[in-house]
Amino acid sequence: MTELIAVALITVLAVISPGPDFAMVTRYSYLFGRRIGLVCALGIALGVQVHVFYTMFGVSLLAHYAQPVLQGIKLAGACYLIYMGWKTFFNRTPVSRDLSARPAISAWQALYGGFLTNALNPKTTLFVVSTYTQVVSPGTPLAQQFGYGMFMSFAHWLWFSVVAWSVSSPVLRRALLDHQQAVDRGVGAILMALGAALAVAQV
Repeated sequence: MTELIAVALITVLAVISPGPDFAMVTRYSYLFGRRIGLVCALGIALGVQVHVFYTMFGVSLLAHYAQPVLQGIKLAGACYLIYMGWKTFFNRTPVSRDLSARPAISAWQALYGGFLTNALNPKTTLFVVSTYTQVVSPGTPLAQQFGYGMFMSFAHWLWFSVVAWSVSSPVLRRALLDHQQAVDRGVGAILMALGAALAVAQV
C-alpha cells in the first residue's frame, strides 16, 4: 500500500508540472480544436509506455553504460521541440474558427505528435526510471509493475484531456484566437526554450 501511494503521488506531481507535453496539448487544442487536442493527449499517454517498457525490461541499465545512445535520443527530442516551437512561433496562417470544417492536421498526426513529444521527453524518462528504481521494490510482482505503468499512462491521459478540453472551450479558444499571433509566439518560444535547455544539457 505504501508503494502504491508513493507511485500515485509521484505520478500526479510529475504529470501536472509544466513541460513539453503541456505546451504541445495547448498548441493542438487551441489551433485545431477539442478533438485534435484529446487525440494528442492520448498520444502522450501511449508515449509513456515506451519509458515503462524499456525501464521494466532493463534497457535503462544498457543506457547507463551507453550514454552516447541515450544522449542521442534526448538530443533528437530536443530538436523536435525546437522544430515545433519554430513552426509555431513563425506561424502567420490565420486559424479557422469554424471547427465544423476539416482540421488542418489529421487525428493520426495529432496522435503521432503527442506520442513523439512524450516518448522523446527526458523529463518522462527520469520520472519513470527514478520511480521504478527508487520506489518499486525488486520483489514487486510483474503484473503489479505493469499496473503502475498503466496508471502512469492513465494519469497522463486524464490530465492532458482536461487541459485539451479546457483550452478548446469556445470562450477560451475565442480569446486565444483573438490574440493568435501573441499566443503563437508565446507557445513557440516556450517549446524552443524547452528544447534548447534539453539540448544544452546533453552537451
